Amino acid sequence: MRILRGLVVTLLVLILIGIGVGTWMVRRSFPVVDGEIEVPGLQSPVTVMRDRAGIPHITASNTADLFMAQGYVHAQDRFWQMDTWRHIGAGRLSEMFGSGQVETDIFLRTLGFEHAAQAAYDTMPEETREVLDAYAAGVNAYLAERPGGTALSFEYGVLGIQNRGYRPEPWDPVDSLTWAHVMAWDLRSNLEEEIARTAVASELGEAMAEDLYPPHRTDHPPIVGDHLTAQRTGPTLPAAAHEALARAASNASVVGPLGGPFEGIGSNSWVVAGSRTATGAPILADDPHLGIQLPSIWYQATLWCEEVSEDCPFRVTGFTFPGAPGVVIGHNERIAWGVTNEGPDTMDLFVERVDGDRYMVDDEWEEMEIRTETIAVAGGADVDIEVRTTRHGPIISGRFGTVDGIEEDLSPDDSDYEVALAWQALEPATLFQALLQINLASDWEEFREAASLFDIAPQNLVYADVDGHIGYQATGEIPIRRSGDGRYPVPGWTSDHEWTGLVPFEDLPSVLDPPSGMIVTANQPVVGDDYPVFIGVDHDYGYRAKRIADLLSEAGDDLTVDDMSRIQMDNHDASATFVVPALLDHVDDPALDDLMSVLTAWQASERPYQMDADSPGAAAYAAVWRHLLGSTFEELPEDHAAGGNSRYFEIVRRLLDDPQAAWWDDTGTEEPETRDDILHRAASAAQAELLEALGDDPDSWRWGDLHRADFENQTLGQSGIAPIERLFNRSATPDVSGGSSIVNASGWIASEGYEVASLPSMRMVIDLSDLANSVGVHTTGQSGHVFHRNYFDMNEDWVAGRTRPLPFDPAGFDADATLILDPTG
Repeated sequence: MRILRGLVVTLLVLILIGIGVGTWMVRRSFPVVDGEIEVPGLQSPVTVMRDRAGIPHITASNTADLFMAQGYVHAQDRFWQMDTWRHIGAGRLSEMFGSGQVETDIFLRTLGFEHAAQAAYDTMPEETREVLDAYAAGVNAYLAERPGGTALSFEYGVLGIQNRGYRPEPWDPVDSLTWAHVMAWDLRSNLEEEIARTAVASELGEAMAEDLYPPHRTDHPPIVGDHLTAQRTGPTLPAAAHEALARAASNASVVGPLGGPFEGIGSNSWVVAGSRTATGAPILADDPHLGIQLPSIWYQATLWCEEVSEDCPFRVTGFTFPGAPGVVIGHNERIAWGVTNEGPDTMDLFVERVDGDRYMVDDEWEEMEIRTETIAVAGGADVDIEVRTTRHGPIISGRFGTVDGIEEDLSPDDSDYEVALAWQALEPATLFQALLQINLASDWEEFREAASLFDIAPQNLVYADVDGHIGYQATGEIPIRRSGDGRYPVPGWTSDHEWTGLVPFEDLPSVLDPPSGMIVTANQPVVGDDYPVFIGVDHDYGYRAKRIADLLSEAGDDLTVDDMSRIQMDNHDASATFVVPALLDHVDDPALDDLMSVLTAWQASERPYQMDADSPGAAAYAAVWRHLLGSTFEELPEDHAAGGNSRYFEIVRRLLDDPQAAWWDDTGTEEPETRDDILHRAASAAQAELLEALGDDPDSWRWGDLHRADFENQTLGQSGIAPIERLFNRSATPDVSGGSSIVNASGWIASEGYEVASLPSMRMVIDLSDLANSVGVHTTGQSGHVFHRNYFDMNEDWVAGRTRPLPFDPAGFDADATLILDPTG
């Protein structure tokens, strides 16, 4: 017994030691947020107050100190994320994570974001470069305090198990600029649509491919203007190019750092004039939709100059990107702004005739530009690659050689073919200058001047100011094509489809103080087809925009901040308004009474067609929708399966009016199927799935039990090692409502499952009558340090649709901790 007691005591001691060591390893990376710290390079003391949520209010006496402090604070809370992001932008993930990332690095090196960022830094105005330099100095001041490893972030301790030699480099100002290009890639326009149209046309014929891209509804108005007509059409490339395009699509798919783009991903922003609000002043709302991730892409912060002067003009608050100075979305003392993805057609794929490293230009062979890149690989040998570039852009359809299998009908000889990407985001950008100038803008004219520099990742910008004005401005460098509309890849060996220039900023759509008193942007078409400038055709189909506009109109002229927050959480699924009636009208089978009774009750309830987390009807409908898409569009190539976004809302709405349409027929069966057959099949499969997954009591079915939101750390949380993943990943509690192409856009991919894939990455409402009444929240928390109290503390509010005050004026700031950053000496 004495021996047994001794073993038990020894075991308990070891367990306690293990817990103690583990706690020390985790907590030693937590930043110091109270007291005073000397920071070399500062000119004057800087005050960093943090509230209970960890949101910092940074007060400085000059611009250099302000942004140096922002870099320091970002590094305190999010350096692992920043370090990972800069390796993504530079195509250097293999240095951290080994050979499994070589493929991704090859594609990123081919795009050459770091080269474009360096060129931008070298040519930007001196005052802009000084901001980036100050920010980098702040990051590096923090790195100098920490010996590395778990003292910097717990992730480095885990990474050290596999990659013991890794040490983070000092932060370079160019690191901040590369991330803008990565975001442009994540918010890219119609690259996938160009490839998908060609693939479907090659396999099923052009008519069926065009069925999948129907005209936009005329009762869903664009952002600027009153009507839409049919989509424009352009030249198509013969199907013989599909193998090269498939290779390009496969290569592009290896890059998904933010989890996007997804079918159904988008954003909402709107602004209403004082004539429609209870206070008589504008209100602006914004909720960008991005891929689900942990930590959040956003970091809230206030940048405050003690006295506004030429040496320190900034007083701005809102949502920032860790790794970049300034505020991306928010407000200053005069104006507020929000963004949604504009979705213009800024990318074109050119199929090039090639012979080795030569490519054809109007019957003449020209030499490609070639540069060599060396990829360092942790635990392995370096990998050397050649990046080949034509007049249109980098070759993205292969690594070193050409793609075989192209049919000979494209040319009279046996030349090979490759795919080149033309895209302005591969060039030096002025996006960062635009954001800094927006931070400082005081009126509409200054805002538009800043927006004119917003070149890559084109966005819809909504605007409001304290003088009562509201506005909208489209941004971005949009190509003018000699012919065609960019909907399909085009031959690159002739000059028939060249870009002849870019749309001048003054020709981009813009509006100030519209008579309606509101502006709604939700990724719908920017303008009608009568607009003289071509923007693109692959926009959202406007169901979210129409719903928001209807809710604003129904709310009357006394709108409040709370009203805006409620609209952001609207769960109405417009597709259910035509699918559920069709089911109830055309499916008559007593064996499906469980499903049909739930749908009937949902349709007749006080909240019809609302995808609430606790709703049996929402669960039933989601299952029907998923199986309806799978049964109807089973002919689609696997890589282009129906995901269920707003485009499929419109496709299915049209098909329901055509019971004999070819899409209803299952080509794998002998007898032809009709609409009613497929509706019955989908209902039957949905009921069987729900009974198995959620139980045999239909009243207990819950949408939230299917629609799980699992937040994964984008690096170690996806390692495939369960104990490590459990350390870093979290699941939303309570369950998540909403769905794809819904205002509360917690999107899911019908071809893959019900789990949340994209979401409102933050929610913000700005009250221009009283900026202190503004609110915001993002998905996870301010801290990137696992087990820190602010690692996941915002999530419950985000799920429930609750917001928090958006801190601004230091006089009203509820400080939980105060850190003074002092100059040395």
